[in-house]
Amino acid sequence: MANYIHVPDEAPAVPKIDVTVDESDYRPGALKLIKALRPSWKPSEVKIKFFTDGITNKLLGCYVGAVMQDVVLVRIYGNKTELLVDRENEVKSFRVLHAHRCAPRLYCTFNNGLCYEFLQGTALEPEHIRSQPVFRLIARQLAKYHAIHAHNGWVPQSDMWLKMGKYFALIPKYFEDPEQNARLSMEVPSPRCLREELLWLQKSLSVLGSPVVLCHNDLLCKNIIYNQVEGNVKFIDYEYAGYNYQAYDIGNHFNEFAGLNEVDYSHYPERAFQLQWLRSYLEAYKEYKGQGSDVTDTEVEILYVQVNRFALASHFIWGLWALIQAKFSTIDFDFLGYAVLRFNQYFKMKPEAVALNLPE
Repeated sequence: MANYIHVPDEAPAVPKIDVTVDESDYRPGALKLIKALRPSWKPSEVKIKFFTDGITNKLLGCYVGAVMQDVVLVRIYGNKTELLVDRENEVKSFRVLHAHRCAPRLYCTFNNGLCYEFLQGTALEPEHIRSQPVFRLIARQLAKYHAIHAHNGWVPQSDMWLKMGKYFALIPKYFEDPEQNARLSMEVPSPRCLREELLWLQKSLSVLGSPVVLCHNDLLCKNIIYNQVEGNVKFIDYEYAGYNYQAYDIGNHFNEFAGLNEVDYSHYPERAFQLQWLRSYLEAYKEYKGQGSDVTDTEVEILYVQVNRFALASHFIWGLWALIQAKFSTIDFDFLGYAVLRFNQYFKMKPEAVALNLPE
């Protein structure tokens, strides 16, 4: 059994550059990286665009000229995110996905981040991911990921329970700020309660028979780039990628229909939409696995039950993640409020999810 990712021998090597980029004064460090990656660019002509969408890291785009044609993206890791993200695993995922033409090229890593190729297209909003033809493109692209064989002959094993246990051990017991501390004790379930739920999740989900595949694990709207001209979607940001249950990746994506800045779980996809989405996914998954493309209603129903059960695990793990971020992150975002939202939705969805049973 293995939960690590095997990088193919022919994948291009990724240089490590000994540079640290200061997140509050990023230009000098970014220019050192550009000097190594694009030696022909004049430092005085390099323009830097600051992207503000991420809530794990800070992202810059470096380019020269009037249009953003050749852009080097510089991602600066967020404070203490090494507690949440296995950086070595992220680089391996990047390289494997690039080898399968699913990811942009990774140019280099540096002391506190990495540089990679910019993908042309639009980062999606919640209303786009449920529209035609985009949702079918997303379903098919995710199937392509899940069909990638990157475990060198081993039977892959999910590392989700390990990660959940690790996150659980890191959640803050208190905050210095009295207001945050009051919210933590009043609005967030107690560690004892969370521990019980974690054990229940592991017991009830690991028996559902969801296959373990190479997952993205963070398929929110902004991580999906839609290229309308080419009629395709690509996924970005592989920090949380790794071997996991197929149904988790899909359930996590469905949870993201609610959005991030103005979270609204009434947008969680209803059954009829899910069945269409899941059928598109299974058709593509079977094609990529060389199993034909005939999909039965029973197969769709099984996946429907698994996905809606695993959506609970997604709420739970991001709830834990947000509590840890509330303690360490320097990004301006209400992580504690987000943790409360995720745990509330977990307990709200739990009875509905438990009522779903696999077809006989």
